[in-house]
Amino acid sequence: MKRRDFVWGLGIAAFLPAISRAQQAAPTIGFLSTRSPDEAAVHMNAFRRGLEEMGYVDGRSISVEYRWAKGDYNSLPSLAADLLGRPLSLLVTAGDPAARAAKAVGPGIPFVFVVGEDPVRSGLVVSMNRPGTATGVNFFTGDLGGKRLELLCAMVPSAHVIGLLANPRFGGEVAEQQRQAVAAAKALDRELVVQEASNDAAIEAAFAAFVKAEVAGLIVQNDPFFDTRRSQILALSSRHGLPGIFHIREFAADGGLMSYGASLSDTYRQVGVYAGKILRGAKPDDLPVLRPTKFELVINARTAKTLGLVVPQQMLIAADELIE
Repeated sequence: MKRRDFVWGLGIAAFLPAISRAQQAAPTIGFLSTRSPDEAAVHMNAFRRGLEEMGYVDGRSISVEYRWAKGDYNSLPSLAADLLGRPLSLLVTAGDPAARAAKAVGPGIPFVFVVGEDPVRSGLVVSMNRPGTATGVNFFTGDLGGKRLELLCAMVPSAHVIGLLANPRFGGEVAEQQRQAVAAAKALDRELVVQEASNDAAIEAAFAAFVKAEVAGLIVQNDPFFDTRRSQILALSSRHGLPGIFHIREFAADGGLMSYGASLSDTYRQVGVYAGKILRGAKPDDLPVLRPTKFELVINARTAKTLGLVVPQQMLIAADELIE
């Protein structure tokens, strides 16, 4: 062997361990979601944009291990245990049931979440400003049931019986959200018919009960399970001619009458930014839990026309987005 080739070979050999270490040093994020990958695709793109704002690109400078419950909350404990059994630098959870499942396992690593219920009340964090070992975004839209009912009644003033679709398995705040909705209905002189559903068959049965009760409008609780069943819920709403209001714009964009709530895409982007900050060395306790500062009213004018509704002028003015 020529000396030049020998020296070249030594140089390559010396670099190989460094290359291997660099590859191993790329952090891995665990992502546990209550939702399904197809339905959440837009929001996951927003999460990755948040990471990129902090200099991390999925598949290049970081890797992400995804676990999807697809609306089956029973699968979350095993998914969380499987994920947390791997060498992760950070855990991200999407949805209250996912956060609870991860907390029950005990992450042992920094933890970023997006949840709808109050994270202090649920025990996820110590406080909003100094959250402890976990932080994230409190999506907060579960407390807007009264406002959604008010908007629905403004859009459909003849609707005196309103249906509320709720998932009893969502968590401890379901009863409080229902209580708020009942109080709002009483204040508006409306009757509220509550139906619970936590699987596909129960959703079908709930709509049958709504039709039997002659409900003239629909509110769907803020719940990741219902997000995964968006197509089913919208198809049933259309079939029965039920005007509905939902918590995220994706329902209105896909044919629902209207939505009122914070931007879920922006929430996922903020979670990505927080994840990137922690990977850069920030401590969760130094990152206050964020809450939305803006709530958007989205109206699907095409759906309103199909339902024979005229959008009131004041709602046209108030709308942040009008889907023609």
